Amino acid sequence: MKHRNNLFIALEGIDGSGKSTQTKLLTEQLSNQGHKVYSTFEPTNNPIGKMIRDILKGHTKADYRIIAGLFVADRLDHLLNEEYGIVKKLEEGYTVIMDRYYFSSYAYQGAHMDIDWVIQANAMSASVLRPDVNIFIDVAPETSMQRLHANRDNIELFETLDNLKLVRSKYMEAFEKLKNEEKIFSVDGNRTPDLIAGDIWQKVASMFTL
Repeated sequence: MKHRNNLFIALEGIDGSGKSTQTKLLTEQLSNQGHKVYSTFEPTNNPIGKMIRDILKGHTKADYRIIAGLFVADRLDHLLNEEYGIVKKLEEGYTVIMDRYYFSSYAYQGAHMDIDWVIQANAMSASVLRPDVNIFIDVAPETSMQRLHANRDNIELFETLDNLKLVRSKYMEAFEKLKNEEKIFSVDGNRTPDLIAGDIWQKVASMFTL
């Protein structure tokens, strides 16, 4: 890998794995080191992403295949939009940190439909932009459910113990299928946020110096 001043990093994990916390900590650490950082998340707060959020919150009903298709559209807009697109941010020299990217689709939609279809449906996003690293915060589904119930009033569509177990297994299946195409770094998410952040920082810092 050539020397890079900016990276595209995707953080992945089941709900309650601590991705949002780690996105925030990594953003702060990189900013403190003088990097320009743009952190973002999927589904987005843009029009298509808002439709997805309404479905996940149970305000609107939709078949899983429709949800999968909406994620594909939201992701392409997130990448390619002339105003706020990630491709543009990377060209401007930002390190981009994403809280969920296409592995979330593979795991969450792949739990309810053919995972190969979901991977294929996102092939255009992967061809536009693969992360320099996909960081998977691996947490026991039981632990994540405890965290979700402690921190949230509303539990969303996918947030049951059985489903989180299934989603974690689909993450593993997707990582195995794509291990030759994707850079995947797994950290133990059952520990304190500081310890997890330390592992993530070690990995990311090493990529900047290559």
